[in-house]
Amino acid sequence: MKKYILTLDVKDDPSLIQAYKEHHQAVWPEVQKSIIDSGVERMEIYHVGDRLVMTVEARDDFSFEKKNALDQNNPKVQEWEELMDQYQKRLPFAAKGEKWVVMNKIFEL
Repeated sequence: MKKYILTLDVKDDPSLIQAYKEHHQAVWPEVQKSIIDSGVERMEIYHVGDRLVMTVEARDDFSFEKKNALDQNNPKVQEWEELMDQYQKRLPFAAKGEKWVVMNKIFEL
């Protein structure tokens, strides 16, 4: 099992943040299926201020490249991503085209 922690910001607007949270209370079934089909077994998103943190636990054969390829060929996922884009704010150090940035673990107890 692989574990990843990713981060992304949301636009610092209370009404946009609330709408983003509401969308995530009813994630489209096609988007959930795509996540599961990519090898993700558990995913959680946490929020504070304008920061989001996502945890991903995935099968050993999971890769972000494989997931991105599946997503690019799924019109419903692309529609969801376009919808979410109005709420999300890229981190200043994110690579071109990158939304969620994988974090590096620096401590474990």
